[in-house]
Parts: sequence; structure tokens; C-alpha cells
Amino acid sequence: MGGFFPMIDLKLRPNRRVIPAGTELWRVHRSIHAPDAFNPRLADIHFDGGRFDGTVLDRYHSLYLAETALTALAESVLRSRPFDLPAGERTIPYRAVWQRTLSCLRTRTDLTLVSLVSGTDLAAVCQDATLLEDEGNYARARRWSSEIRAQAPDAMGLVWESRRNRSEHALVLFHDRCERPGGGPLEVLTDRGIADLGSEEGRERADALLAPLRASVSKPEWPC
Repeated sequence: MGGFFPMIDLKLRPNRRVIPAGTELWRVHRSIHAPDAFNPRLADIHFDGGRFDGTVLDRYHSLYLAETALTALAESVLRSRPFDLPAGERTIPYRAVWQRTLSCLRTRTDLTLVSLVSGTDLAAVCQDATLLEDEGNYARARRWSSEIRAQAPDAMGLVWESRRNRSEHALVLFHDRCERPGGGPLEVLTDRGIADLGSEEGRERADALLAPLRASVSKPEWPC
């Protein structure tokens, strides 16, 4: 913690959800990074950065995951992708999967998260769906993440309903709450996932996963 929070007088009553040890989780990440690596980059207080990234006011590293492979893919590549006319399919630019990997990980320990899934969960932290739906104000979401962290010191992260694959869940982990003797909270399952989403085989497997959401990856924009 950076020592700047809490900054509000509201009493939050965050609801917890425990992800049991042994649970499989998924993420899409740049292939040059380890599947279980936290992103050390801090978001700008007002502009660039992910919805629940740490900032200079609260210096935690983040790791975004999803409960299923499809949700991890959807969260990574389906943002602002319209349904094309007349087929009603969504085309994902090749650059969205180039040099990226879909990895499967398994929790080594129970993860205690603050739940933002339901209306009552959001009300428990004095928020509503705007916290998750507003694409133009990530700065507010980042600030509220820090408020939640300050009033839920046992929370190792947050979990919420995916905006791009409804009823499934996405989550973020905080590195400073996940440190444990003998390694991090996640074990990489090397025999699962898609090592190169930009390869022909990788795109075919990604398309098979994304088919229920009527989406597919375009061919490379340059010769391979």
C-alpha cells in the first residue's frame, strides 16, 4: 500500500468469494512474459491503464484471469468489436493475437477475493454497475479498487461478471496480497492452453473457442 487510502468516509462491507486451491484459471498474455507473471506497470492516475491496475498512489502489480478459456479470450480480444453486416459475425484483427498466448494455470492456495458480481456485491462497496460498465472512466475504477483494498486487507483480488461473456467471471489478483513462501499463488499447466495464438493452428483453435460468441480471428495482415 502507498499509504494514501482510505480517502473516503463511507464504510464499505465487501462480500468475499473464495477460489479454492486446485482451481483452473485462464489468461491471455504477451508470449514473452511468463504465464504467472504479474504486470509490474503502474497505470496513470487519470488515463492509461487497466480497470483495476495499481497506480503511484497504491503500488500493487496486477494479474488478470478468467474462469474459462473462452472468457479469457473474450476479455482480451472482443472489446469494441461490432457484428459485421450482413453475416452478423465479429472479426478480430490479427494484431490482437499476434505474439500472444492463452495459458492455463491452477491455484496453489485458496484465493480470497472481493466479489463484485451481483448488485448486492456492488452495493456492499457503495457502487453500482457503472463501476464495471463505464469504459471511459477507468481512473474511477482504479481509485475504488484501492478503497476496497484499504477496507478489505485480506482481499487478494477482485472478481466480477465478464462484460464480454456474460454469466462467466473475470478476476484480478494483487501481487502484494499473493506473496507466499515457496512461490506464487499459481501453477502453470504447460500441457494446456494455446502457446501461439497467432500461428495457423493457434488461430484455428481460438476460432473454435470463440465460435459461440460469433467471432473469429482474421488472417495475418502480412506474410508469415
